[in-house]
Parts: sequence; C-alpha cells; structure tokens
Amino acid sequence: MSGGLSCWQPGNAVRLLENGEGYYARAFAAIEAARSEILLETFILFEDEVGQALHARLVDAARRGVRVSVLVDGYGSPGFSAAFVAALAEAGVVLRSYDPGPQPLGIRLNVFRRMHRKLLVVDGTVAFVGGINYSADHLLHTGPDSKQDYAVEVRGPVVAEIHRFVAAQAGEAPAPATTPAAPAGEAGAAFVVRDNDRHRTDIEQAYRAAFRAARKRILLANAYFFPGYGFLHDLAAAARRGVDVRLILQGQPDTPAAPLAARTLYRQLLRDGVRIHEYCTRPFHGKVAVVDDDWATVGSSNLDPLSLSLNLEANLVVRDRDFAGTLAASLQRLWEHHCEAVTLADLARRPRWRVPQPLLYHVLRHFPRWAGLLPAHTPWVETLAAPGRAKEDATARRWLAALRR
Repeated sequence: MSGGLSCWQPGNAVRLLENGEGYYARAFAAIEAARSEILLETFILFEDEVGQALHARLVDAARRGVRVSVLVDGYGSPGFSAAFVAALAEAGVVLRSYDPGPQPLGIRLNVFRRMHRKLLVVDGTVAFVGGINYSADHLLHTGPDSKQDYAVEVRGPVVAEIHRFVAAQAGEAPAPATTPAAPAGEAGAAFVVRDNDRHRTDIEQAYRAAFRAARKRILLANAYFFPGYGFLHDLAAAARRGVDVRLILQGQPDTPAAPLAARTLYRQLLRDGVRIHEYCTRPFHGKVAVVDDDWATVGSSNLDPLSLSLNLEANLVVRDRDFAGTLAASLQRLWEHHCEAVTLADLARRPRWRVPQPLLYHVLRHFPRWAGLLPAHTPWVETLAAPGRAKEDATARRWLAALRR
C-alpha cells in the first residue's frame, strides 16, 4: 500500500470531474462496463435518487457475475431500509459498514475517527478519487443547497496502488486486472492516504512540501479550513516570498459553524499576504489545490483537525500541466464569478469571535497530539449484506413472525 510521495507513478491519464453531474455519469458508466470486480468506499450513501441509481447498477453488476464490495461509513451512512439491503445481498453484493455506532433517539454518536474516503476501483483498470459522496445534494437540480465539489477519474499504473489499497480494506485479495497497468497518459500521480497508524501526516506533508517548493502560485480551495501551525507557517512563508497565494473557503456553509474557526485565521493570513475569497453561491465541499503550473491534488481530506488528525482520508496528487491547468481554470471561475473577497477592512466591520492569539497558537500547534486524547476505540466493520445473507435474513423474519403470532 502506498501512502507517501516516494511512489510517484508516471504514465497516467487523469480527468477532472466537477460536481455530481460530472462524477456520477463517469462512475456509473464504469460500473455498467465492469467485467470482474467493483470495489467502492464512500462516507455517505443515501437512499435518494443517486443512491438508488448506484444500487441498481451494483445489483445488475453482481447478477452478471461481477464481484462487488461496498464499504460505507457507519456515521456518514447511518442506516438503510431492509429492502435496500436485501436486494444487494440477494444479488451477491457484499455491503459493510465501518464502525457503526448507537443512534439513541436517531442521534448519530461516535463522530470521531470516521472512514471519510470516497474511492471506486473497477476491474483494477480505472479508479475514482475525490470528495463526492453518493447523495442527491451533489446535483445542481436539487436546489441552492447542492454542493460544489470535485473528483478525478484515473487510468494507468497508479490504479494498481489504489486497487491494492481498497482491496485490502475490503479484506479480500484483489481480482486480477482485466488488462495490464500499461501507460495511459503523461501524468505523474501518487496515491496518498491518512490513517491512524503509519500514515498519520502523509496528506498534510504532501501539501506542505508543495508549498515549500512553490515559486509562482498556490490556489487552494477547501471546505473546512483550520490546519495546524506548520501548515499555516508554510503557506504564509510562501506568500511572504512573493508566491501568489489564494484561498477559496466556505461563505455559504452546509454546517453553519464551519467558517467560524477558519475566520479566526483570516487577519493573520491577510497580513502575511495571503488572498482569501469566500465561495457564496452554494455550499462548498471541495478539497483541492494547484501549486505552480504542474502540481495538483484532489481528494477527500479537508484541512481541519478531523481530516488531518483523526479521519481516514485519501487524495490523489498529480503532476501534469494540463490537469493542473484545467483545475486552476475551474477554481479561477469560482474566484472571479462566485466568490466575495475578504479584506482587513471587511473584517473590521464583522462581529469578531475573540480568541486570544496565544491560545489559538497553542491549539494549532499541539492539536495532533491532543487529538490522541479524544475518544478512542478499536474500529470494527459490520457486514450488512453478503451472498447468502438474504436467505438467512428471510428465515429470521419468518421465525420472528411466528413468535409474534
């Protein structure tokens, strides 16, 4: 399993996918074309129009003999109807839930150390990495609360790294790829994960190394922004040496508390020369960045304590001028047409969340160590559906019905 940037893989083709409209069409087409294996991980899977469309395609694939394994997060995807699960089990889909917790009165607990990755690998030859869940709120037609977000489709040698990783999480040996992992394009790529074992800071270090090497620009867009001191230090140092550093952060959040922490950082960042715009058209859910002309990343990792210190995350880092240019152009459109600039004069007129700077400094500097004191336990995976499970569940329901009579 690759976790660090020592494993750059040349020869990849990487396609940027924007919002649900861009992502679901490509992911569903890959699932429909699957011949041997579908491995899927997602934080959120809801039984809405998107979840039902995915469900139908997974069932169809399993019925034609494709091995299908799905891992959802037990907090992000809190529950499914009996019919939804039974249809998967009957078709032969294996559905697992990562660390499900109790939900007294429908309240989801066990919020820490979540499986926040969004990964899909089909036949070992094409993979999808990003921040887009399987839920209708990623589609524009659902209204003003639909999310702005990104994912990538990748083919080429790096898919083997992603394939091995996702198969290992599913507890299975990967099926052989239908074709060799031959070069598919010109992009270099590295698959980078964050876990609570050997790869605790890999994604953060990938960002920081790019910031330290930046000579021209840093364009960073992230939904939840409250990184540690070292991350902020490298970002500000780049701005002070003349790099054009721009941040696109949430202005219309899906969680009202989301911008509060980020805004405590605005004054110092602006004084260091960082430019900040808030995206105000819809909730922003992306986790992307471009550095100079040829470095970019897309993935599931926010830049806040949950993602950087607790959750299980996955990003793809890409070295390719064309891909970096495509992502930069998309972010530039947001910057020019859908964002509002934040200035020191604006901040003077806003109500202030007064946090003493020494306290803020110590929180940022020491949070990774303090995070280890938060509720910890050994995560477990519950199998919700598997071959033969539908028959077992049907038998159990008959016994229960007989007992009630």
